[in-house]
Amino acid sequence: MSNSQSSSLLAISPLDGRYASKCAELAPCFSEFALMRYRVMVEVKWLLQLAARPEIGELDPVAPADQDRLEALYVEFDLFDAERIKEIEATTNHDVKAVEYFIKEKLQDCTGLKNQLEFVHFACTSEDINNLAYALMVKEGRDKVLVPVMQELVDALADRAREFAEQPLLSRTHGQPASPTTVGKEFANSCYRLQRQLDQVVAAAILGKINGAVGNYNAHLAAYPDVDWPAVAREFVESLQLSWNPYTTQIEPHDCLAELLNSFSRFNTVLIDFNRDIWAYISIAYFKQKAVSGEVGSSTMPHKVNPIDFENSEGNLGVANALLDHLAGKLPISRWQRDLTDSTVIRNLGAGLAYGLIAYRSTLKGLNKLEINAEAIDQDIDICWEVLAEPIQTVMRRYGVEQAYEKLKELTRGKKHIDESAIRGFIASLDIPEKAKSELLVLTPRAYIGNAAQQAGDI
Repeated sequence: MSNSQSSSLLAISPLDGRYASKCAELAPCFSEFALMRYRVMVEVKWLLQLAARPEIGELDPVAPADQDRLEALYVEFDLFDAERIKEIEATTNHDVKAVEYFIKEKLQDCTGLKNQLEFVHFACTSEDINNLAYALMVKEGRDKVLVPVMQELVDALADRAREFAEQPLLSRTHGQPASPTTVGKEFANSCYRLQRQLDQVVAAAILGKINGAVGNYNAHLAAYPDVDWPAVAREFVESLQLSWNPYTTQIEPHDCLAELLNSFSRFNTVLIDFNRDIWAYISIAYFKQKAVSGEVGSSTMPHKVNPIDFENSEGNLGVANALLDHLAGKLPISRWQRDLTDSTVIRNLGAGLAYGLIAYRSTLKGLNKLEINAEAIDQDIDICWEVLAEPIQTVMRRYGVEQAYEKLKELTRGKKHIDESAIRGFIASLDIPEKAKSELLVLTPRAYIGNAAQQAGDI
């Protein structure tokens, strides 16, 4: 057994084992390695920001060559660097302080930066570094990995909405036959809902702060009382392509993260709804699934082609939402100016998002196996003439026929065999204009779909 196989099979979490290949792109964003790299980035950029301010006279400007060396600390950050930080942390028992010491260690032989080293982590609390590092992690993971896959999924639903726009479908409200729609319109409904939530994921602001131990620039002003530190902080946070939060305690209060994670959770909830509907349509043969050569559906029943992709997606979305909902509910709560519970919990950000990513790909995989079974769909709708009770009684109302609803109720409610002849015979007996009667007489369950096809085609 190879080392790679061994480590995968011994993983505690399926994210690092069974599902590792399906969420590997998130590792550079949410691993501990990534957190270290982002911490180094924030520390270096903060030092460069301070060095560029002439009012901080004790800090010499950084020469271009030295700036390149500083920036190389995070651009070229590798596993050896991460392991060195862990070694330092074994002594400090403090992960952010270990990053500070790592940077100073890497630069100790750089003559041009000798006078700058004590400005590494200047006036910062650990959360000044951490909140920005996590914000950058979330931004990269959202924008570069998650949103593209989520958009691919939404686009796939839109494609099928247009493809199946005109295929009539018997609706079922309360599980009972109801006014017809089209297959494409059902895909369009989910597509629109998902896109709306995805838009909120994309638009969610990610905030950051760098204002000291309790948010008041205490240490900053003690050292340099004439510097406009809020302006410096805002400039720095916005230079990272984040939104500045001017009011915090020791921690950025994570309200923005809660908003973002709730948007992911709502997207996931809509997708669970879609997965369950498709699962049900497969169960009544409205969709077939392409059989994959060599794949087994059941260990004992050779005929089975199970809807495993939609089931896998539903299950992983449930795990994702359990984590995301806990994070969204917990992270904005901190005792007084801070406690450490958020630090522990926030490390699970990547896990919650990774389970979602696995689910999105499972649904996409399932969609690519689907084949519509128009024959089965048409067969069901063609025997449900009772669904025309709605348009008939509505037209009767238009022309003043008394107790229109009650007459159709008597004709159809609870009856098992309402066929074409019964419906057409009833229409023929109506005292309504001949033009209206003729229009009703040519109506069929398949044709009674309103503007469903147009809505599906327009998605």
